[in-house]
Amino acid sequence: MSIYATVIAPFADYGFMRRALVACLSLALGSGPIGTFLVLRRMSLMGDAMSHAILPGAALGFLVAGLSLWAMSLGGLAVGLAVALLAGLVSRATSLREDASLAGFYLISLALGVLIVSTRGSNVDLLHVLFGSILSVDNEALLLVASISTLSLVALAIIYRPLVVECFDPGFLRAAAGGGSLYHIIFLVLVVLNLVAGFQALGTLMAVGLMMLPAAAARFWASTVWSLAALSSLIALASGWVGLLVSYNFNLPSGPAIILTAGAFYSFSILFGHHGSLRNRYFPGAHFHN
Repeated sequence: MSIYATVIAPFADYGFMRRALVACLSLALGSGPIGTFLVLRRMSLMGDAMSHAILPGAALGFLVAGLSLWAMSLGGLAVGLAVALLAGLVSRATSLREDASLAGFYLISLALGVLIVSTRGSNVDLLHVLFGSILSVDNEALLLVASISTLSLVALAIIYRPLVVECFDPGFLRAAAGGGSLYHIIFLVLVVLNLVAGFQALGTLMAVGLMMLPAAAARFWASTVWSLAALSSLIALASGWVGLLVSYNFNLPSGPAIILTAGAFYSFSILFGHHGSLRNRYFPGAHFHN
């Protein structure tokens, strides 16, 4: 089998493969920087919780309009934002930390969403909502994903400096600008938006994978915030491209193949990365002096 037939022909010959690759590109551009800031802010598990929190909204959209793109997206966005707001309010009104509050809400949301879909649809519908189908992404879904990615990049460019300051010294940001809560809310909105975009292609259970795994892998190779974000997007795109090829050539489900490819990049980075990897810790190498 030639390199062309293995690597290029699937995208050259089939429109659904090209659309899937464009979806991966759009998701990578938006989710890469968002995942980077989640890692830097030590909110990685919050991304996982929020990906489950959108499930009841998507399920309600499914209940009302079936597998409608806009109904499920708007439902997921509304419920995701509501869960984020409720978790913040509970953490401020009680002694419970925000991560614990989110964990509680996400478990409730996951169970409620599965229950709603199960009462109306079949097991196939449930699997579609939970795991998505990137090979069935149409032009309408591509437009939605690309729009969310563009909005995310513009918004991050506007609030980039306050976000970076908040990652490393939130006390200074509150003292200097007094708007730390505003930037936190904007960032949470961007997280939910990108999870909704990822949900269209990868489902609720895997949407966070393309956001967090590349960002975690990038930490082992880059040290500045902008390079982390750029490398995270690059790894996410490479994961999508390689995962689609693996899925096509070995007749495997595309979503899991993409996430497992991202997991392979992450595992390789743990072993051989330039910063803080196992290679650095146990095999630092010789130091040369002039």
